[in-house]
Formats: sequence, structure tokens, C-alpha cells
Amino acid sequence: MAASLSVNLNAIAMLRNRRDLPWPSVVGLGRAALEAGAGGLTVHPRPDQRHIRFSDVPELRALIDREFPGREFNIEGYPSEDFLQLVEAARPVQVTLVPDDPSQATSDHGWDLAENRTLLSEICGRLRAGGMRPSLFVDGGIGGELVSIARDVGAGRIELYTGPYGGCYDDPVAAAGWIEKLGGTADHARDFGLGVNIGHDLTVENLPALMARIPYADEASIGHALTADALLYGMPDTVRRFRRALGQTL
Repeated sequence: MAASLSVNLNAIAMLRNRRDLPWPSVVGLGRAALEAGAGGLTVHPRPDQRHIRFSDVPELRALIDREFPGREFNIEGYPSEDFLQLVEAARPVQVTLVPDDPSQATSDHGWDLAENRTLLSEICGRLRAGGMRPSLFVDGGIGGELVSIARDVGAGRIELYTGPYGGCYDDPVAAAGWIEKLGGTADHARDFGLGVNIGHDLTVENLPALMARIPYADEASIGHALTADALLYGMPDTVRRFRRALGQTL
């Protein structure tokens, strides 16, 4: 079964926030993505609300509950108390924990799992108690000993940080190396019974090769390239293009 597509709405929200106006509509484009067959929506609300605002979260929760029951809502973020209270109010299916500093422009590295074992164990337990699936953002290339920590702290999935792979768009040799690093870490996760998500700088062009190496991936969370393509093709056609790149039969 092909990986599900979760459409990250952050770039749309950032465009909206350039003006004190309600367009482009985050909810409206989220609806268009789901109507075109996206498996879910992803948001990453940061403390400064420079893209997704805290007020967007309940509106997107209501959209899914009202019109697309069964689709997944994924909220990403650093597990501060404010963030945890936000997700406990929204109750998404999945919470992806990232080790971001609030000042970062975007996520650019995975967790140091050994260093943060205690923190992650506490947070994963809290999320599970609330009926949410914890997913941990990790770097490609880490070995089984570190991946086993994700299992031990109670994560249900890992999300592979694919940014370095996306950055090899003009270097096929380097890209092939990253595919194997990501695939090796994914294999360890599968062996430990963890689900595997992928995300960051994934495009219609680079997805097929990565999916050929990790055909059992559960989900791809894609925002920047998908939003850029939507400016050319429109959101519905763009979602269908990414679904095909993931190997889905439309």
C-alpha cells in the first residue's frame, strides 16, 4: 500500500500572514487538498505564529471532523507546555515531535535520541494517554541502537528528515547515498515495529526513487514544494501529482 500524503499548510499560512486579510484561506486550501484525495493535513504552529496561527488549529480540526472523518490531522512542534496544551485540546491523530529552536526558519535536524530519552519518554507517555500517536523527527543514517530508543520511549512512528536528500536535486550520486542512509534507518524502524514517515524538501521528481527504497513508508508530509507546484497547477491537480509520485493509484 502506497504512503499517504499529508499536506503541510504552513507555507500557505505564511503567504496569508503577509497581509491582515483572510486569504489565501488555510481552511479552504486544506479542504481542496482533502477533496483531491490527500490522506491528511499537517501544521507546525511555532510560538511566534509566523505561519500557522494557534487559531487555525481548531478550525482545521473542525474541517476534518465535519467533512472528512477518517482523514488524519498531524501537528508538529517542539514539546513545550504551550504546545502540549494545544495538541491536547485539538486531539490530532498524530503529534510529530521536533527538536526545533523557536528561532529556526524550518526544521533542519532530528532528535538526539540518547540525550533526550527521558524527556521523550515523558512526552510520548502523555500523548498516548490522550489518545494521540507520537512520532519522532530523526535524521537519516542513524543506526538500530538509536532507533530502538524511539521504540523504547513509546513512539509509534519516526519521521525521517529528508532535507539533505532534497538538497541533492542536482547531484544524483549524493542523492543515491542519502536514499540508502534513509532506507537503512527506515529498515531499523520497521524491524522494531515502528511506522515510518518521511518529510522535508520532497518533490514530485525525487519521491519515486525514495519510495522505491522505502515502499513500506506510511506517510509523506509535504508542504513547500507542494505549495510551489500549486501556484502552477492548482491545489487539486498538485495533490494528484504528488499522490501518483508516492505510488498511489488514482
